[in-house]
Amino acid sequence: MGSDSLGPMTAMKALVLIGGFGTRLRPVTYTIPKQLIPIAGKPMLYHVLDLLPPDLEEAVLATGYKSAEIAAYVAAHPPRVPVRCVPEAEPLGTGGGMKNAGADMSDPFICMNSDVIAELDIHAVLETNRRKAGVGTMTLARVEDTSPYGVAALDADDRITRFVEKPRPEVAPSHWINAGLSVWRRSVLDGIPPGRPVSFETEVMPSLLERGTYGFRLGGFWEDAGTPARLLRAQQLLFDGGRGGSGALPVGATGRGPVATGTGVSARGATFGPYVTLGAGVTVEAGAHIENSVVMDGAIIGAGAHVAGSIVGPSARIAAGQRLDQAIVAEEGNG
Repeated sequence: MGSDSLGPMTAMKALVLIGGFGTRLRPVTYTIPKQLIPIAGKPMLYHVLDLLPPDLEEAVLATGYKSAEIAAYVAAHPPRVPVRCVPEAEPLGTGGGMKNAGADMSDPFICMNSDVIAELDIHAVLETNRRKAGVGTMTLARVEDTSPYGVAALDADDRITRFVEKPRPEVAPSHWINAGLSVWRRSVLDGIPPGRPVSFETEVMPSLLERGTYGFRLGGFWEDAGTPARLLRAQQLLFDGGRGGSGALPVGATGRGPVATGTGVSARGATFGPYVTLGAGVTVEAGAHIENSVVMDGAIIGAGAHVAGSIVGPSARIAAGQRLDQAIVAEEGNG
């Protein structure tokens, strides 16, 4: 099987890439990294970590923008797997971030993006990687619009023969895109130059195809939660998949769930449509209605206000009678 064949499985580690500035989710992301925006009752990052094996030795969070806030949050709210934060002093791209935080990775190791919401069996991915015995296995999701993503061309054995970044659908080699979770041999990190920005997709992937990189086609749901619409779509998928808690309406409220309700929420006399997250200490005054939205800690929704398809940041206030549709609102003075 060559130098990249796998020996006995050892304790597994994961590398979670937490990059980018969340520009498409501003103004909320001026004060909070997008990975800490709650959907279906808990931060996006924690839904990503839920995909990892429960006996994982460690998840290393390769952090950039607002790394201190992420480190403080995970310290105060320990995830279900052990985590360690490794910040980068300047943006290093996907490959550079892997190199910066990838010391002491297991062989093989899991690598995943921090804004991908998916339904998958990680053990099936690991077993496919073991059986194929190449340098790595990349999960793939099928989409119609390939233009925002890296796209894989596959042979009959699901070996990736080409990988094309952001092709238009009419010239894409397939509709199977990089789904943001991969398993790699540790030797992959050795080929990434240190101390500078590196694109894993364009600078590293070509050499990995020659060494045997395979695709694992996802059958469950998948969403890249990087835009407001996709974030709310991811929330709906999580709720529908049973990953949003009980979904019961807040005490004294009427309407339709699911609603994920934080501690200290007051919503008597309010009404709800489906797919809502309410953070801790949220107040929804009588006569207000919320649906398909995220309302973060300490926010106030005034009496008779109507909030749909929106993200309301921490401590923001929506005035009585105000209508909010497909909007992002932060606390006054924060964007």
